[in-house]
Amino acid sequence: MIPIPSGVRVWIATGHTDMRRGMQSLALTVQESLKRDPHAGDLYIFRGRRGDLVKILWHDGLGMSLYAN
Repeated sequence: MIPIPSGVRVWIATGHTDMRRGMQSLALTVQESLKRDPHAGDLYIFRGRRGDLVKILWHDGLGMSLYAN
């Protein structure tokens, strides 16, 4: 389990996302579509077309992480 500090906002992208996209491409989506800073420490959740896969983008203050489940 990865501890998430209190006060972190969770943003869920509506619709589906191409799950072939990587960290930089998803961070660009956060900047352009959501008008948010992907390095601000919030969690950004993207789901695949079938809904059986999600990717989570998070900057923890030290670096960007991409989690897939």
